Amino acid sequence: MPVPLSVLDLAPVDKGTSVGESIAGSVALARAAEEEGYRRVWYAEHHNMPAIASSATSTLIAHVAAHTSTIRLGAGGVMLPNHAPLTIAEQYGTLASIHPGRIDLGLGRAPGSDQNTMYALRRDPASADSFPRDVQELQGYLAGRSLVPGVQASPGAGTEVPLYILGSSLFGAQLAAALGLPYAFASHFAPQALQAAVATYRRDFQPSEQLAEPYVVAGINVLAADTREEAEEHRAVVRRSRATLLFGRGRTLTDAEADMLLEAGAGAQVDAMMTHTAAGTPDDVREQLDAFAALADADELITAHAAPTAEARVRSVHLTARVPAAA
Repeated sequence: MPVPLSVLDLAPVDKGTSVGESIAGSVALARAAEEEGYRRVWYAEHHNMPAIASSATSTLIAHVAAHTSTIRLGAGGVMLPNHAPLTIAEQYGTLASIHPGRIDLGLGRAPGSDQNTMYALRRDPASADSFPRDVQELQGYLAGRSLVPGVQASPGAGTEVPLYILGSSLFGAQLAAALGLPYAFASHFAPQALQAAVATYRRDFQPSEQLAEPYVVAGINVLAADTREEAEEHRAVVRRSRATLLFGRGRTLTDAEADMLLEAGAGAQVDAMMTHTAAGTPDDVREQLDAFAALADADELITAHAAPTAEARVRSVHLTARVPAAA
């Protein structure tokens, strides 16, 4: 059976565009994914990043859900240590009540921010230590079996919003296996432990009410274009933007300045992060996706379309879907 495809939308605010325009681009991307039969679209929680518009995941999901009709939507993910489990249960329980059968909830333990932003979020730096317990507390609220006496999620109780554990290390793999939850690996930016983490998860998986068999979602960058030359042009722009984001110290850099950063050593780190990238024509991309699915031992691929404009990302979503997968 071909491995199903999904989309991770990073909700980028492209140069010269507003947040409102970025969100309109996310709606267009989700509509394209729905039209082409992708399984789901996820949005990740980031804070204090002007180039990303997905800090309030539940609000963004609500907007996109109102402008689509069938595709699943969710967080990939909510950084649970930033929040009280009850609050997340209420938010996603509300979404599931409005859009039944369409809402997912992926959970991560990273801060999604820097130390100052953690302070501004009123987050205790040690809060990640309680992540396993917080996941179980959240699970209890959504199942209507609260672990906190006298407290129920309203809305939320009984919605059974499916949970996914996100990770880029063995910790998430071990937790997902122990709780019997699906596991999503962030190989689109942190590829190093992919195969070890998936092997650990599959080996140690314990069946649960939500899931009888292990289920792996693996992330991969995609740059699908009408020609290989166009795809490589997009890759060059993406490399510059990531170098600027990671090493530009908050400055806006010219292309020449970004290229200097890449040549000075940033390029090696950016390229390592983008190890798993499918780029080229639709046939090229499909061949690379099939190879990656086998490498990752994945049940589903979540594709992060990294082109530098909203229109090019929508085009990439369409092109990627239009070449049949290998059986």
